[in-house]
Amino acid sequence: MEPIVTTTSGAIRGHTEAGVTRFLGVPYAAAPVGPKRFQLPEPAPAWAGVRDATEMGATCAQTPYPAYADALIGSDHIPGDEYLNVNVWTPDPSATGLPVLVWIHGGAFTRGCNAKPIYDGTAFARDGVIMVGINYRLGVSGFAVLEGAPSNRGLHDQIFALRWVRENIAAFGGDPGNVTIFGESAGAMSVAALIAAPQTAGLFHRAIMQSGNGAVAADAEDARKVSAALAAELGISPTAEDFGALGPDELRAAQNAVALAVMTDPDPQRWGPSIIQLGGGIMSMFPVVDDDIVEGTPTEVLRAHPDRAVPLIAGTTADEFRFFTVPAGLAAAITADTLPFVLTRYGIDPEVAQTYSTERPDATPAEIFNAILTDLSFRAGTYDFAEANAVTAPTNVYEFAWPTDLPSLGACHVLEIPFVFDTIDDAHTLTGPTPPQSLADEIHAAWVAFATNGTPGWPLFTSDEKTVRIFDAPGSATVTDPRPTELAALRKAIASV
Repeated sequence: MEPIVTTTSGAIRGHTEAGVTRFLGVPYAAAPVGPKRFQLPEPAPAWAGVRDATEMGATCAQTPYPAYADALIGSDHIPGDEYLNVNVWTPDPSATGLPVLVWIHGGAFTRGCNAKPIYDGTAFARDGVIMVGINYRLGVSGFAVLEGAPSNRGLHDQIFALRWVRENIAAFGGDPGNVTIFGESAGAMSVAALIAAPQTAGLFHRAIMQSGNGAVAADAEDARKVSAALAAELGISPTAEDFGALGPDELRAAQNAVALAVMTDPDPQRWGPSIIQLGGGIMSMFPVVDDDIVEGTPTEVLRAHPDRAVPLIAGTTADEFRFFTVPAGLAAAITADTLPFVLTRYGIDPEVAQTYSTERPDATPAEIFNAILTDLSFRAGTYDFAEANAVTAPTNVYEFAWPTDLPSLGACHVLEIPFVFDTIDDAHTLTGPTPPQSLADEIHAAWVAFATNGTPGWPLFTSDEKTVRIFDAPGSATVTDPRPTELAALRKAIASV
């Protein structure tokens, strides 16, 4: 069956299978090529006739993940200019008033797309929720600060896509008044930025942050240091005109070189403190304070404008940072002797390691390092944003604690995604061969319930009652303020540097 719906740019043909209809690679904005690569998004041109929407669309130019990450989650590259596109899964295009989930993918703001198999929206549509997956500009195209170009072009794309959803989702059976945005990693940081942005009022009504935080907004001067390094790598000036004259292959190569330099030499003097402390050495380009859509870090903005809060789920995995160090071989280099030096390079007082060691007496130095960086890069900023949001809006917090079957990765970054999407059969390179279906059933159902009526099924998180749902198998639990001693020690260690 190939149903047809009409969008603001023209008619599209989808495909129905097993009661779910999907429309793939639908442009929501014009192709950002040439000089337009560094300008604000524009409406997609209208087309005549019926456009086929049964294959995944193009992705933003990007280099493959490092080999260790590629082996776990795969890389993304579908060539083409029309990469500002959406995928839509719906249970019934002829329905009315269905709840809507809009997915914002992760990838450190330099990689990723809406076409990964683990992002397939079939299970959400099966359970009565329309799911929309969006692409946006990444890396140099989306987030480099360049003279003659607006900043945060990738965030502008996300807002543009949400406006497309508001104008078009009824044609797919959805309710534009019941939209929930959700994202992981860079996608979750985007969610925080969108909640705080003044331009997004009414575009969504609930939000879910998976493995992000609310502290990510680089200082503009620090971001210009990264742009200067990119320009030097290319032998040009850091202007939109010079960058716009280059093709995607040249931009990819420079982007990869600078990202590697930031990761291997996380020196705040070289890159600026906000790039290193907020990017964690993992991200070199990300949202930047621009006095427009990013007025400051999302948590700071939300504290100043509590009226912008929306009902929220926010959480992390228990062992986020292992994803970045264990398979890459970096964890093996962290010993009792090197741990203080490495922590200092991240702007952390190494004395904090003693607290974590006391709380985790059997942990190795590498495990201590990963626990500290998990809290620094994800958990602390998630809790801070949740507290700010909880002042005026219902807020739920979770931790995903089930450890993958793969050695030493634990409950690492990305691991919860196939459980949320109920796509664990497509994720065995990350989960191992025997992920618990019962856990996927539980967390997926919580996300469906939240998108439908705002109640995921566990008590609210407040500054007084830091209630956290621990998702695990064989059984989940609800606890209060897990590991408070560690988090308090980390905050002190950061403040003392």
